[in-house]
Amino acid sequence: MSSGRRQAGKQRPGAGPRKEEQAERDLIWGLNSVLEALRQPGSVSEILVQRGKAGPRIQAIVDRARQDGVRLRFVAADRMGLPGRCRHQGVVARRTAARLYSLEELLDHLASARQPGDPRLLVLDSIQDPRNLGSILRSAVAAGFGHVIMTRERSAPVTGTVVRTSAGAAARLCLCQVVNLAETLKYLKEKGFWIFGAVASPGATSIYDADFSGPACLVIGSEGRGIRPLVQRQCDHLVTIPMRAEMDSLNASVAAAIIMFEMVRPR
Repeated sequence: MSSGRRQAGKQRPGAGPRKEEQAERDLIWGLNSVLEALRQPGSVSEILVQRGKAGPRIQAIVDRARQDGVRLRFVAADRMGLPGRCRHQGVVARRTAARLYSLEELLDHLASARQPGDPRLLVLDSIQDPRNLGSILRSAVAAGFGHVIMTRERSAPVTGTVVRTSAGAAARLCLCQVVNLAETLKYLKEKGFWIFGAVASPGATSIYDADFSGPACLVIGSEGRGIRPLVQRQCDHLVTIPMRAEMDSLNASVAAAIIMFEMVRPR
């Protein structure tokens, strides 16, 4: 007769990997390993450097990360994201589970893409939950959006968790990270895009009344605060999902899916 307990160190059948095992799938550590990963363009989304660590090889990693536009964070020793047994030498890199394009590469790819109708771009302003990000990317592919711009700071990196949540959709998208989203939107307007910002405001235009014709870019804000003020100022139109019940807003991934499908419906 079973006692109902699991033996120490063993997982029940069908249980997922432990958190530390999941983290190790997405992380690279050690000076040589991280520097080598940085030499492969688009393979690293974030570098963590332990505060107080210094030396020529640490500096070489920092310089290379800044040169390539890779997110760089200086953190305490206990915030490196690895089990204590790992000898990380003061530096950890987070793998990119999908290729990241530059803004110009993304726009070139969009211009050459043979998709019906007007070009569509999805812009994500500081989506921090990796599962939300994965769900949004999955909906983007389903709705026919092939190009996504994200903020480099304050955003979830494109890790294995994101890819798994997206059911592999992330690999089918052109993904780009930018430092200054407000300036990026200004540049997109110069390229002929109309910028639509999704907000939870009764004063905004209903998505069912909005005119999404022409090259259009949809901006989805973060889970808690929505689109940041500086970014919202660059939006040509603010749109909202009309709701019968009195609710502040929908989950970011749900709202993104509803609006994206409405934007492509006339096609």
